Amino acid sequence: MTVSIAPLVLHVFPTFAVGGAQARFAAIANHFGPAFRHIVVALDGALGCRERLRPDLDIAFPAIDAPKGAMLANARRFRRLLKQWRPDMLVTGNWGAIEFAIANIPRIVPHIHIEDGFGPEERETQIPRRIWTRRLALARSRVVLPSRNLVRIATEIWKLPPSRVLYVPNGIDLGRFASPAPRPPRDAAVIGTVAAPRPEKNLHRLIHAFARVAAETPARLTIVGDGPERPALTALAATLGIAARVTFTGHREDTPALYAGFDIFALSSDTEQMPLSVIEAMASGLPIVSTDVGDVRSMLAPDNAPFVTPLTETAMADALAVLVRDPQRRAELGAANRAKAAHDFGQDVMFERYQALWHGQTPRPAV
Repeated sequence: MTVSIAPLVLHVFPTFAVGGAQARFAAIANHFGPAFRHIVVALDGALGCRERLRPDLDIAFPAIDAPKGAMLANARRFRRLLKQWRPDMLVTGNWGAIEFAIANIPRIVPHIHIEDGFGPEERETQIPRRIWTRRLALARSRVVLPSRNLVRIATEIWKLPPSRVLYVPNGIDLGRFASPAPRPPRDAAVIGTVAAPRPEKNLHRLIHAFARVAAETPARLTIVGDGPERPALTALAATLGIAARVTFTGHREDTPALYAGFDIFALSSDTEQMPLSVIEAMASGLPIVSTDVGDVRSMLAPDNAPFVTPLTETAMADALAVLVRDPQRRAELGAANRAKAAHDFGQDVMFERYQALWHGQTPRPAV
């Protein structure tokens, strides 16, 4: 009797610290369990998201040398690894893993590249060198994108063949975030965000905006996540005189309970595409105040559109102030966002599409 061997998928991440792309992979890998074998490469050596993976997965985490500024040397080294490991599928994520895509030219194994967004250096415009590199390295690869905005960039700016570009929106376990109980009325509305304190998240903007709101209302702010900018953000809150009303929780795994304790969700980023935190907040029945980045405006219920703002602290403060003072509108927008999430962002369809992709098949297109 012939025993079939589960396909081996090599996933290359710039980092495997906890983030949206890493959490998505963990959810998909956990869902399919022994149906796939995995190799996960974290180019910076960080493996924080490993704790989210099922312990019974067939998965390896080899440490590799990937010095900065050595693209061609790294690509030659990675090509040798591709020949050694011979995965059934190579999956690379974002610009930070592009050297593995280059290493696969000429092609050794089938390749999928997933682009979730850009760092602050590409917030306003694409870097020409990176445009050309993506155009050449990804021309024969399947390119998977979770936002319509990224599809436009890939086809219009990178000039990738539309036939090789696939829109696959993110999905989550909606039931994990749904709360049957209505939020209790309270004197001080809680504004919350879930974001690693990194430059592109621009939590400085949120703290400055909150300081304006705090001057006129008893609102409070909760920031969930850990990252390099946390000390500076803590100091900023102290300088603005609002430290007693700003809570930094650090990294937390119990995010559904934290969302349940928010009255308003805020996203202050300079650059996003299809942030999972927004979907989680929608599923939690929250109104959302967000900078106008990526697909956020189209993700939200139409009634929430007036609270998608320009990238200024004044605009964000004005939007927050309206919702802080109006619990009825918060409840209405939260209900509309929950319904939109239930309709558009369940994880079952995402699982189906990634199963096909990891098998080297073409999934049915998203609507």
